Amino acid sequence: MIYKTMFKICIISLTLSVSAGFSKAQNLNLIPYPSQVGTLKGNCVLYSRQLYTNNKQLSVLLQHFNEEISSQVKTPKSPKQFIDLKLGASTGVYGSYELITYEKHVAIRASDSGGLFNGLTTLLQLYKSAKVVNGKMILPRLVIHDQPRFAWRGFMLDESRHFFGKKTVKELLNWMAFYKLNRFHWHLTDSHGWRLEIKKFPLLTAVGGRGNFTDSLADASFYTQDDIREIVRYAKERFITIIPEIDMPGHATAANHAYPEFSGGNAPGYNDFTFNPANNQTYSYLTNILKEVRTLFPSGIIHLGGDEVSLGIAAWGKNPEVIKLMSAQQMTDLNQVEHYFLKRVGDSVLKFSNNLMCWDEAVSAGLPVSSTYVNWWRQDKPESLNEAISKGYKVILCPRLPLYFDFVQDSTHRSGRKWSGRYNSYLDIYHFPENSIPANTLGQSNILGLQGNLWTETVISEKRLQYLIFPRMASLAEAGWTVDSAKNDDNFNARLKAHLLLYDKKRVYYYNPFHPGKHPEPIDITRGLGDQD
Repeated sequence: MIYKTMFKICIISLTLSVSAGFSKAQNLNLIPYPSQVGTLKGNCVLYSRQLYTNNKQLSVLLQHFNEEISSQVKTPKSPKQFIDLKLGASTGVYGSYELITYEKHVAIRASDSGGLFNGLTTLLQLYKSAKVVNGKMILPRLVIHDQPRFAWRGFMLDESRHFFGKKTVKELLNWMAFYKLNRFHWHLTDSHGWRLEIKKFPLLTAVGGRGNFTDSLADASFYTQDDIREIVRYAKERFITIIPEIDMPGHATAANHAYPEFSGGNAPGYNDFTFNPANNQTYSYLTNILKEVRTLFPSGIIHLGGDEVSLGIAAWGKNPEVIKLMSAQQMTDLNQVEHYFLKRVGDSVLKFSNNLMCWDEAVSAGLPVSSTYVNWWRQDKPESLNEAISKGYKVILCPRLPLYFDFVQDSTHRSGRKWSGRYNSYLDIYHFPENSIPANTLGQSNILGLQGNLWTETVISEKRLQYLIFPRMASLAEAGWTVDSAKNDDNFNARLKAHLLLYDKKRVYYYNPFHPGKHPEPIDITRGLGDQD
């Protein structure tokens, strides 16, 4: 192709210096750092803060870039600054791109729109740290070749335990896009609140939407279906896919408060925790819910939860309907009932032409391998990860240590999880997965990627939400994008310090690992989540 030939000529004529991981001379404050960075002599001078393209089909890609950069440099009388965006032949890795900064313009080439967007995101980060002289952007001359390590680079937010709303979620999506994270796992239902409008069952939000983890009497908080459509569009513009989670058969308390006829009964400390697996109407009810969910989320994946069912499963053993079901289906224990439930609901989802996603407890449920994604979260259960891999499930790595963002970041922090003194620092996340997963396991092709999970038992305020996310989201981005051989603590720390300045400009309340006292830990709630084993 022409642009590959051009790149080879640049190498010969301009003595291109390519670094496999770091370009110290340029001191580029990019996170995640590109796969290869070549430096050229001179500067790239751009005279306008906003960029345009003659390709109308690709112009939509510039919308997010121009919105983000609109306040960077104010030069309203500048002529239009065009960027060369081109789609070429497939490189085999979705999201890869080439970015070249010439003396007076920028070119980005990729084989897919996701790659062009990633290139624009890199350019956006270059803009954020660029020198401005007489209203002009001064960038280094660069040739960047870049591609992601993992296809799935995700973040999960729990809004059942505490609700944050559209503005906060959109801001989170902006930061995800800034760090090239491309999957948003949205935990919308759990024991403490149902946060998604379902037209056929309005009590799910009118009753199930009331309360939260800290205040059972709080007014109902939830997203309307119009809200969901708006946020899904917003994410799509940023090349982020949203995966909704409708948790079952456990963590169903809020739903069962709304429609108690589908409750699986009471267990010590876990009243109405499960759906009733022996009531045929339960499956009709859930299928109708999932039909509406499917129309709202075009990702083609619905997360069914499947975790911690054992907390409330004792109620099933006292239910005559469940005992009758076990006899009819020749089941010998309640775990088999749980698997029966998941397979039956899973069959309904598959009839929608959707794929399934579940937490790793569901690996033994017999769900169809070709249509099921598994979140491996129990780092103390490596056998569950190995089982998921050996059976051929598509696996997303999100172990509590080190990828749960509700764990504290420092030994001095008082609110949040610590397990036997262990916590999740930004460097623990940065060095994942090699610091946690054996190399022979990581080499398996059905490991699609990773995600960070934020459960919100201790999070009420946006201030604390930000404090738990930043700067660890930057570490997560590099863990998902950058190969281990290219990681370097000193280099990452230097780049991260520059990003802390960006947080300051955006008024983000973050934890500063280099000056821990700069932003004191905001404590919203402390009960029930101290040092745990």
